Amino acid sequence: MTSTAPATSPTFVNGDVSFWYREGGLPARRPALPGDLDVDVALVGGGLTGLWTAYYLKQAQPDLRIAVLEKEFAGFGASGRNGGWLSAEPPGQMHRYAKAHGWPAAVAMQREMFSSVDEVIRVAAAEGIEADIRKDGLLHVATNAAQQQRLRDRLPSLRAEGWGEDDLVELDADQLAERVRFAGARSAQWSPHCARIQPAKLVRGLADVVERMGVAIYEGTEVTEIRPGEAVTRLGTVRATHVIRALEGFTAGLRGSHRDWLPMNSSMIVTEPLEQSVWDEIGWRGAELIGDEANSYCYIQRTTDGRIAIGGRGIPYMYGSHVDQRGETRTATQLQLQAILRQHFPATRNTAIDHTWSGVLGVPRDWCATVHLDQRTGLGWAGGYVGHGVTTTNLAGRTLRDLILRQDTDLVRLPWVGRRVRGWEPEPLRWLGVRSLYVAYRAADRHENSGLARTSAIARLANVISGR
Repeated sequence: MTSTAPATSPTFVNGDVSFWYREGGLPARRPALPGDLDVDVALVGGGLTGLWTAYYLKQAQPDLRIAVLEKEFAGFGASGRNGGWLSAEPPGQMHRYAKAHGWPAAVAMQREMFSSVDEVIRVAAAEGIEADIRKDGLLHVATNAAQQQRLRDRLPSLRAEGWGEDDLVELDADQLAERVRFAGARSAQWSPHCARIQPAKLVRGLADVVERMGVAIYEGTEVTEIRPGEAVTRLGTVRATHVIRALEGFTAGLRGSHRDWLPMNSSMIVTEPLEQSVWDEIGWRGAELIGDEANSYCYIQRTTDGRIAIGGRGIPYMYGSHVDQRGETRTATQLQLQAILRQHFPATRNTAIDHTWSGVLGVPRDWCATVHLDQRTGLGWAGGYVGHGVTTTNLAGRTLRDLILRQDTDLVRLPWVGRRVRGWEPEPLRWLGVRSLYVAYRAADRHENSGLARTSAIARLANVISGR
């Protein structure tokens, strides 16, 4: 009989933003905006995009007056809830960037993603940000014939996009087992360009650094409207030469931006600390990040304190682009993630869940992130990272720095700069479409697990409709 409740620990928590805040607790709020303010740059959103932009701007031009405006606290959104993948995987479909700007531009962007992983690690070390960073790479694992074929079919295009033989290594089942015993694994691909991080430690540490540099961070300050030269809040208006929108999955709540980026929901669970005998059975001694090749994929990390954190799509989208606030996750999603955990790691069959949470990421209609600055109006944005924001926010911050300072650099010529895309469909089409797509992806996974040799036709059709 199937359990109707997940196996939870005595200290189980549902929501409370995310597990990543349990060690240090939710941060004390910084002061809110005291009233009208004049600055050079107003950054709307206190996540990694806004903080990295502030960091690099202040480094380049220390006399700039910069204000970060945040509705809750810095790191409240995806920056403090994500799976902890500091990965070089690009924020979108490289063939779309190449179609508009050519393959050399797409390859240049991929190379910048590789270097951005190391840039985050460098800054963390230089600034004394302790975020449990360990660079052991990333594994993508195939557990059935269709998934294995997807890995093979994708390899030539990845090579064309700049993933050389040292950047992406093919592993057979035995070679994978030397790193981790993943139940049913047939093959895998490993990349060195990924590090495990503790998200809340990274974003909190970065916020503290930019504040020490002289950046003003106003928390409890919701921006209700952005217009040329102004960020409007209920507490006052911030006037600025440049106003940058950096809200990612919360963009839909801003006036005039309801259909720009879809707030896609993702959920996670983390186990209680595993016994050493369980780790011995799993054989996972490093800190590789792991993803499976299912159409409704999951993402996994081994935490520094000996737990497994695993995430995936729960309810992928809420009607009307509403977003989760405190991170609570419904029971059905917890059970789904618990089942995936035990499927991949049978040794965890008696391991309890200690925390579950949810958050939102931003998805443009063509699944490709953008950076933009209108030099005439001073309005700009970065985001739509489609779940690959931990590294990409750093690249976005450096690119916005160069755009704001009018620097003619290689970064401002990357193919995501100035990219425009149509908005999402109006409701109820948006809700019906997204919900139907994820029903289709789960159905495709069931068909593939039953023995299909290639990607299910259901998944192929869903990819075309979704724009992925």
